[in-house]
Amino acid sequence: MTERRMTGRSEAARGEAAEGAAAERPAERVLILEREYDAPRDLVFKVWTDAAHLARWWGPKGFEVLSWKADARPGGRFRFGMRSPEGEQHWAHGIYHEVVAPERLVFTTAWELADGSPKHETVVTITLTERAGKTKLHFHQAIFDSKTARDLHRGGWNSTFENLADYLAGL
Repeated sequence: MTERRMTGRSEAARGEAAEGAAAERPAERVLILEREYDAPRDLVFKVWTDAAHLARWWGPKGFEVLSWKADARPGGRFRFGMRSPEGEQHWAHGIYHEVVAPERLVFTTAWELADGSPKHETVVTITLTERAGKTKLHFHQAIFDSKTARDLHRGGWNSTFENLADYLAGL
């Protein structure tokens, strides 16, 4: 849902949504995904940390990357923008907390409001393990503000991970 649509909701509707989210247990607002890529771990790590690579595969299918900037080191920041097939722009930013090549990334991420201020922040942890030249990606994102937000992100990440597989296959 875009921010424009959300601002039209009544105070009562926003309060009811917040009450519903508060009633959900934190474990219900965690997203865990796993993928296996036919690529060495060093390469998978590189395409997760290099902005030039990120700009070529990031986002759900049909989205266009407008900008990707990344300083992949502990304390470093990133920011990216995408345009949906409907023409809506989506911007997000975050901070890298752990960058352990080639096995682990931990970063915060938050979508931005129109003025650039952050919405709800989550923590993403990516762990990469290599077996026989293939890389297993374990993805953990928490804690979402609602199960609905978690489920929407599940679809976006699954599509993004398909783009990553296609990109890696072409390298």
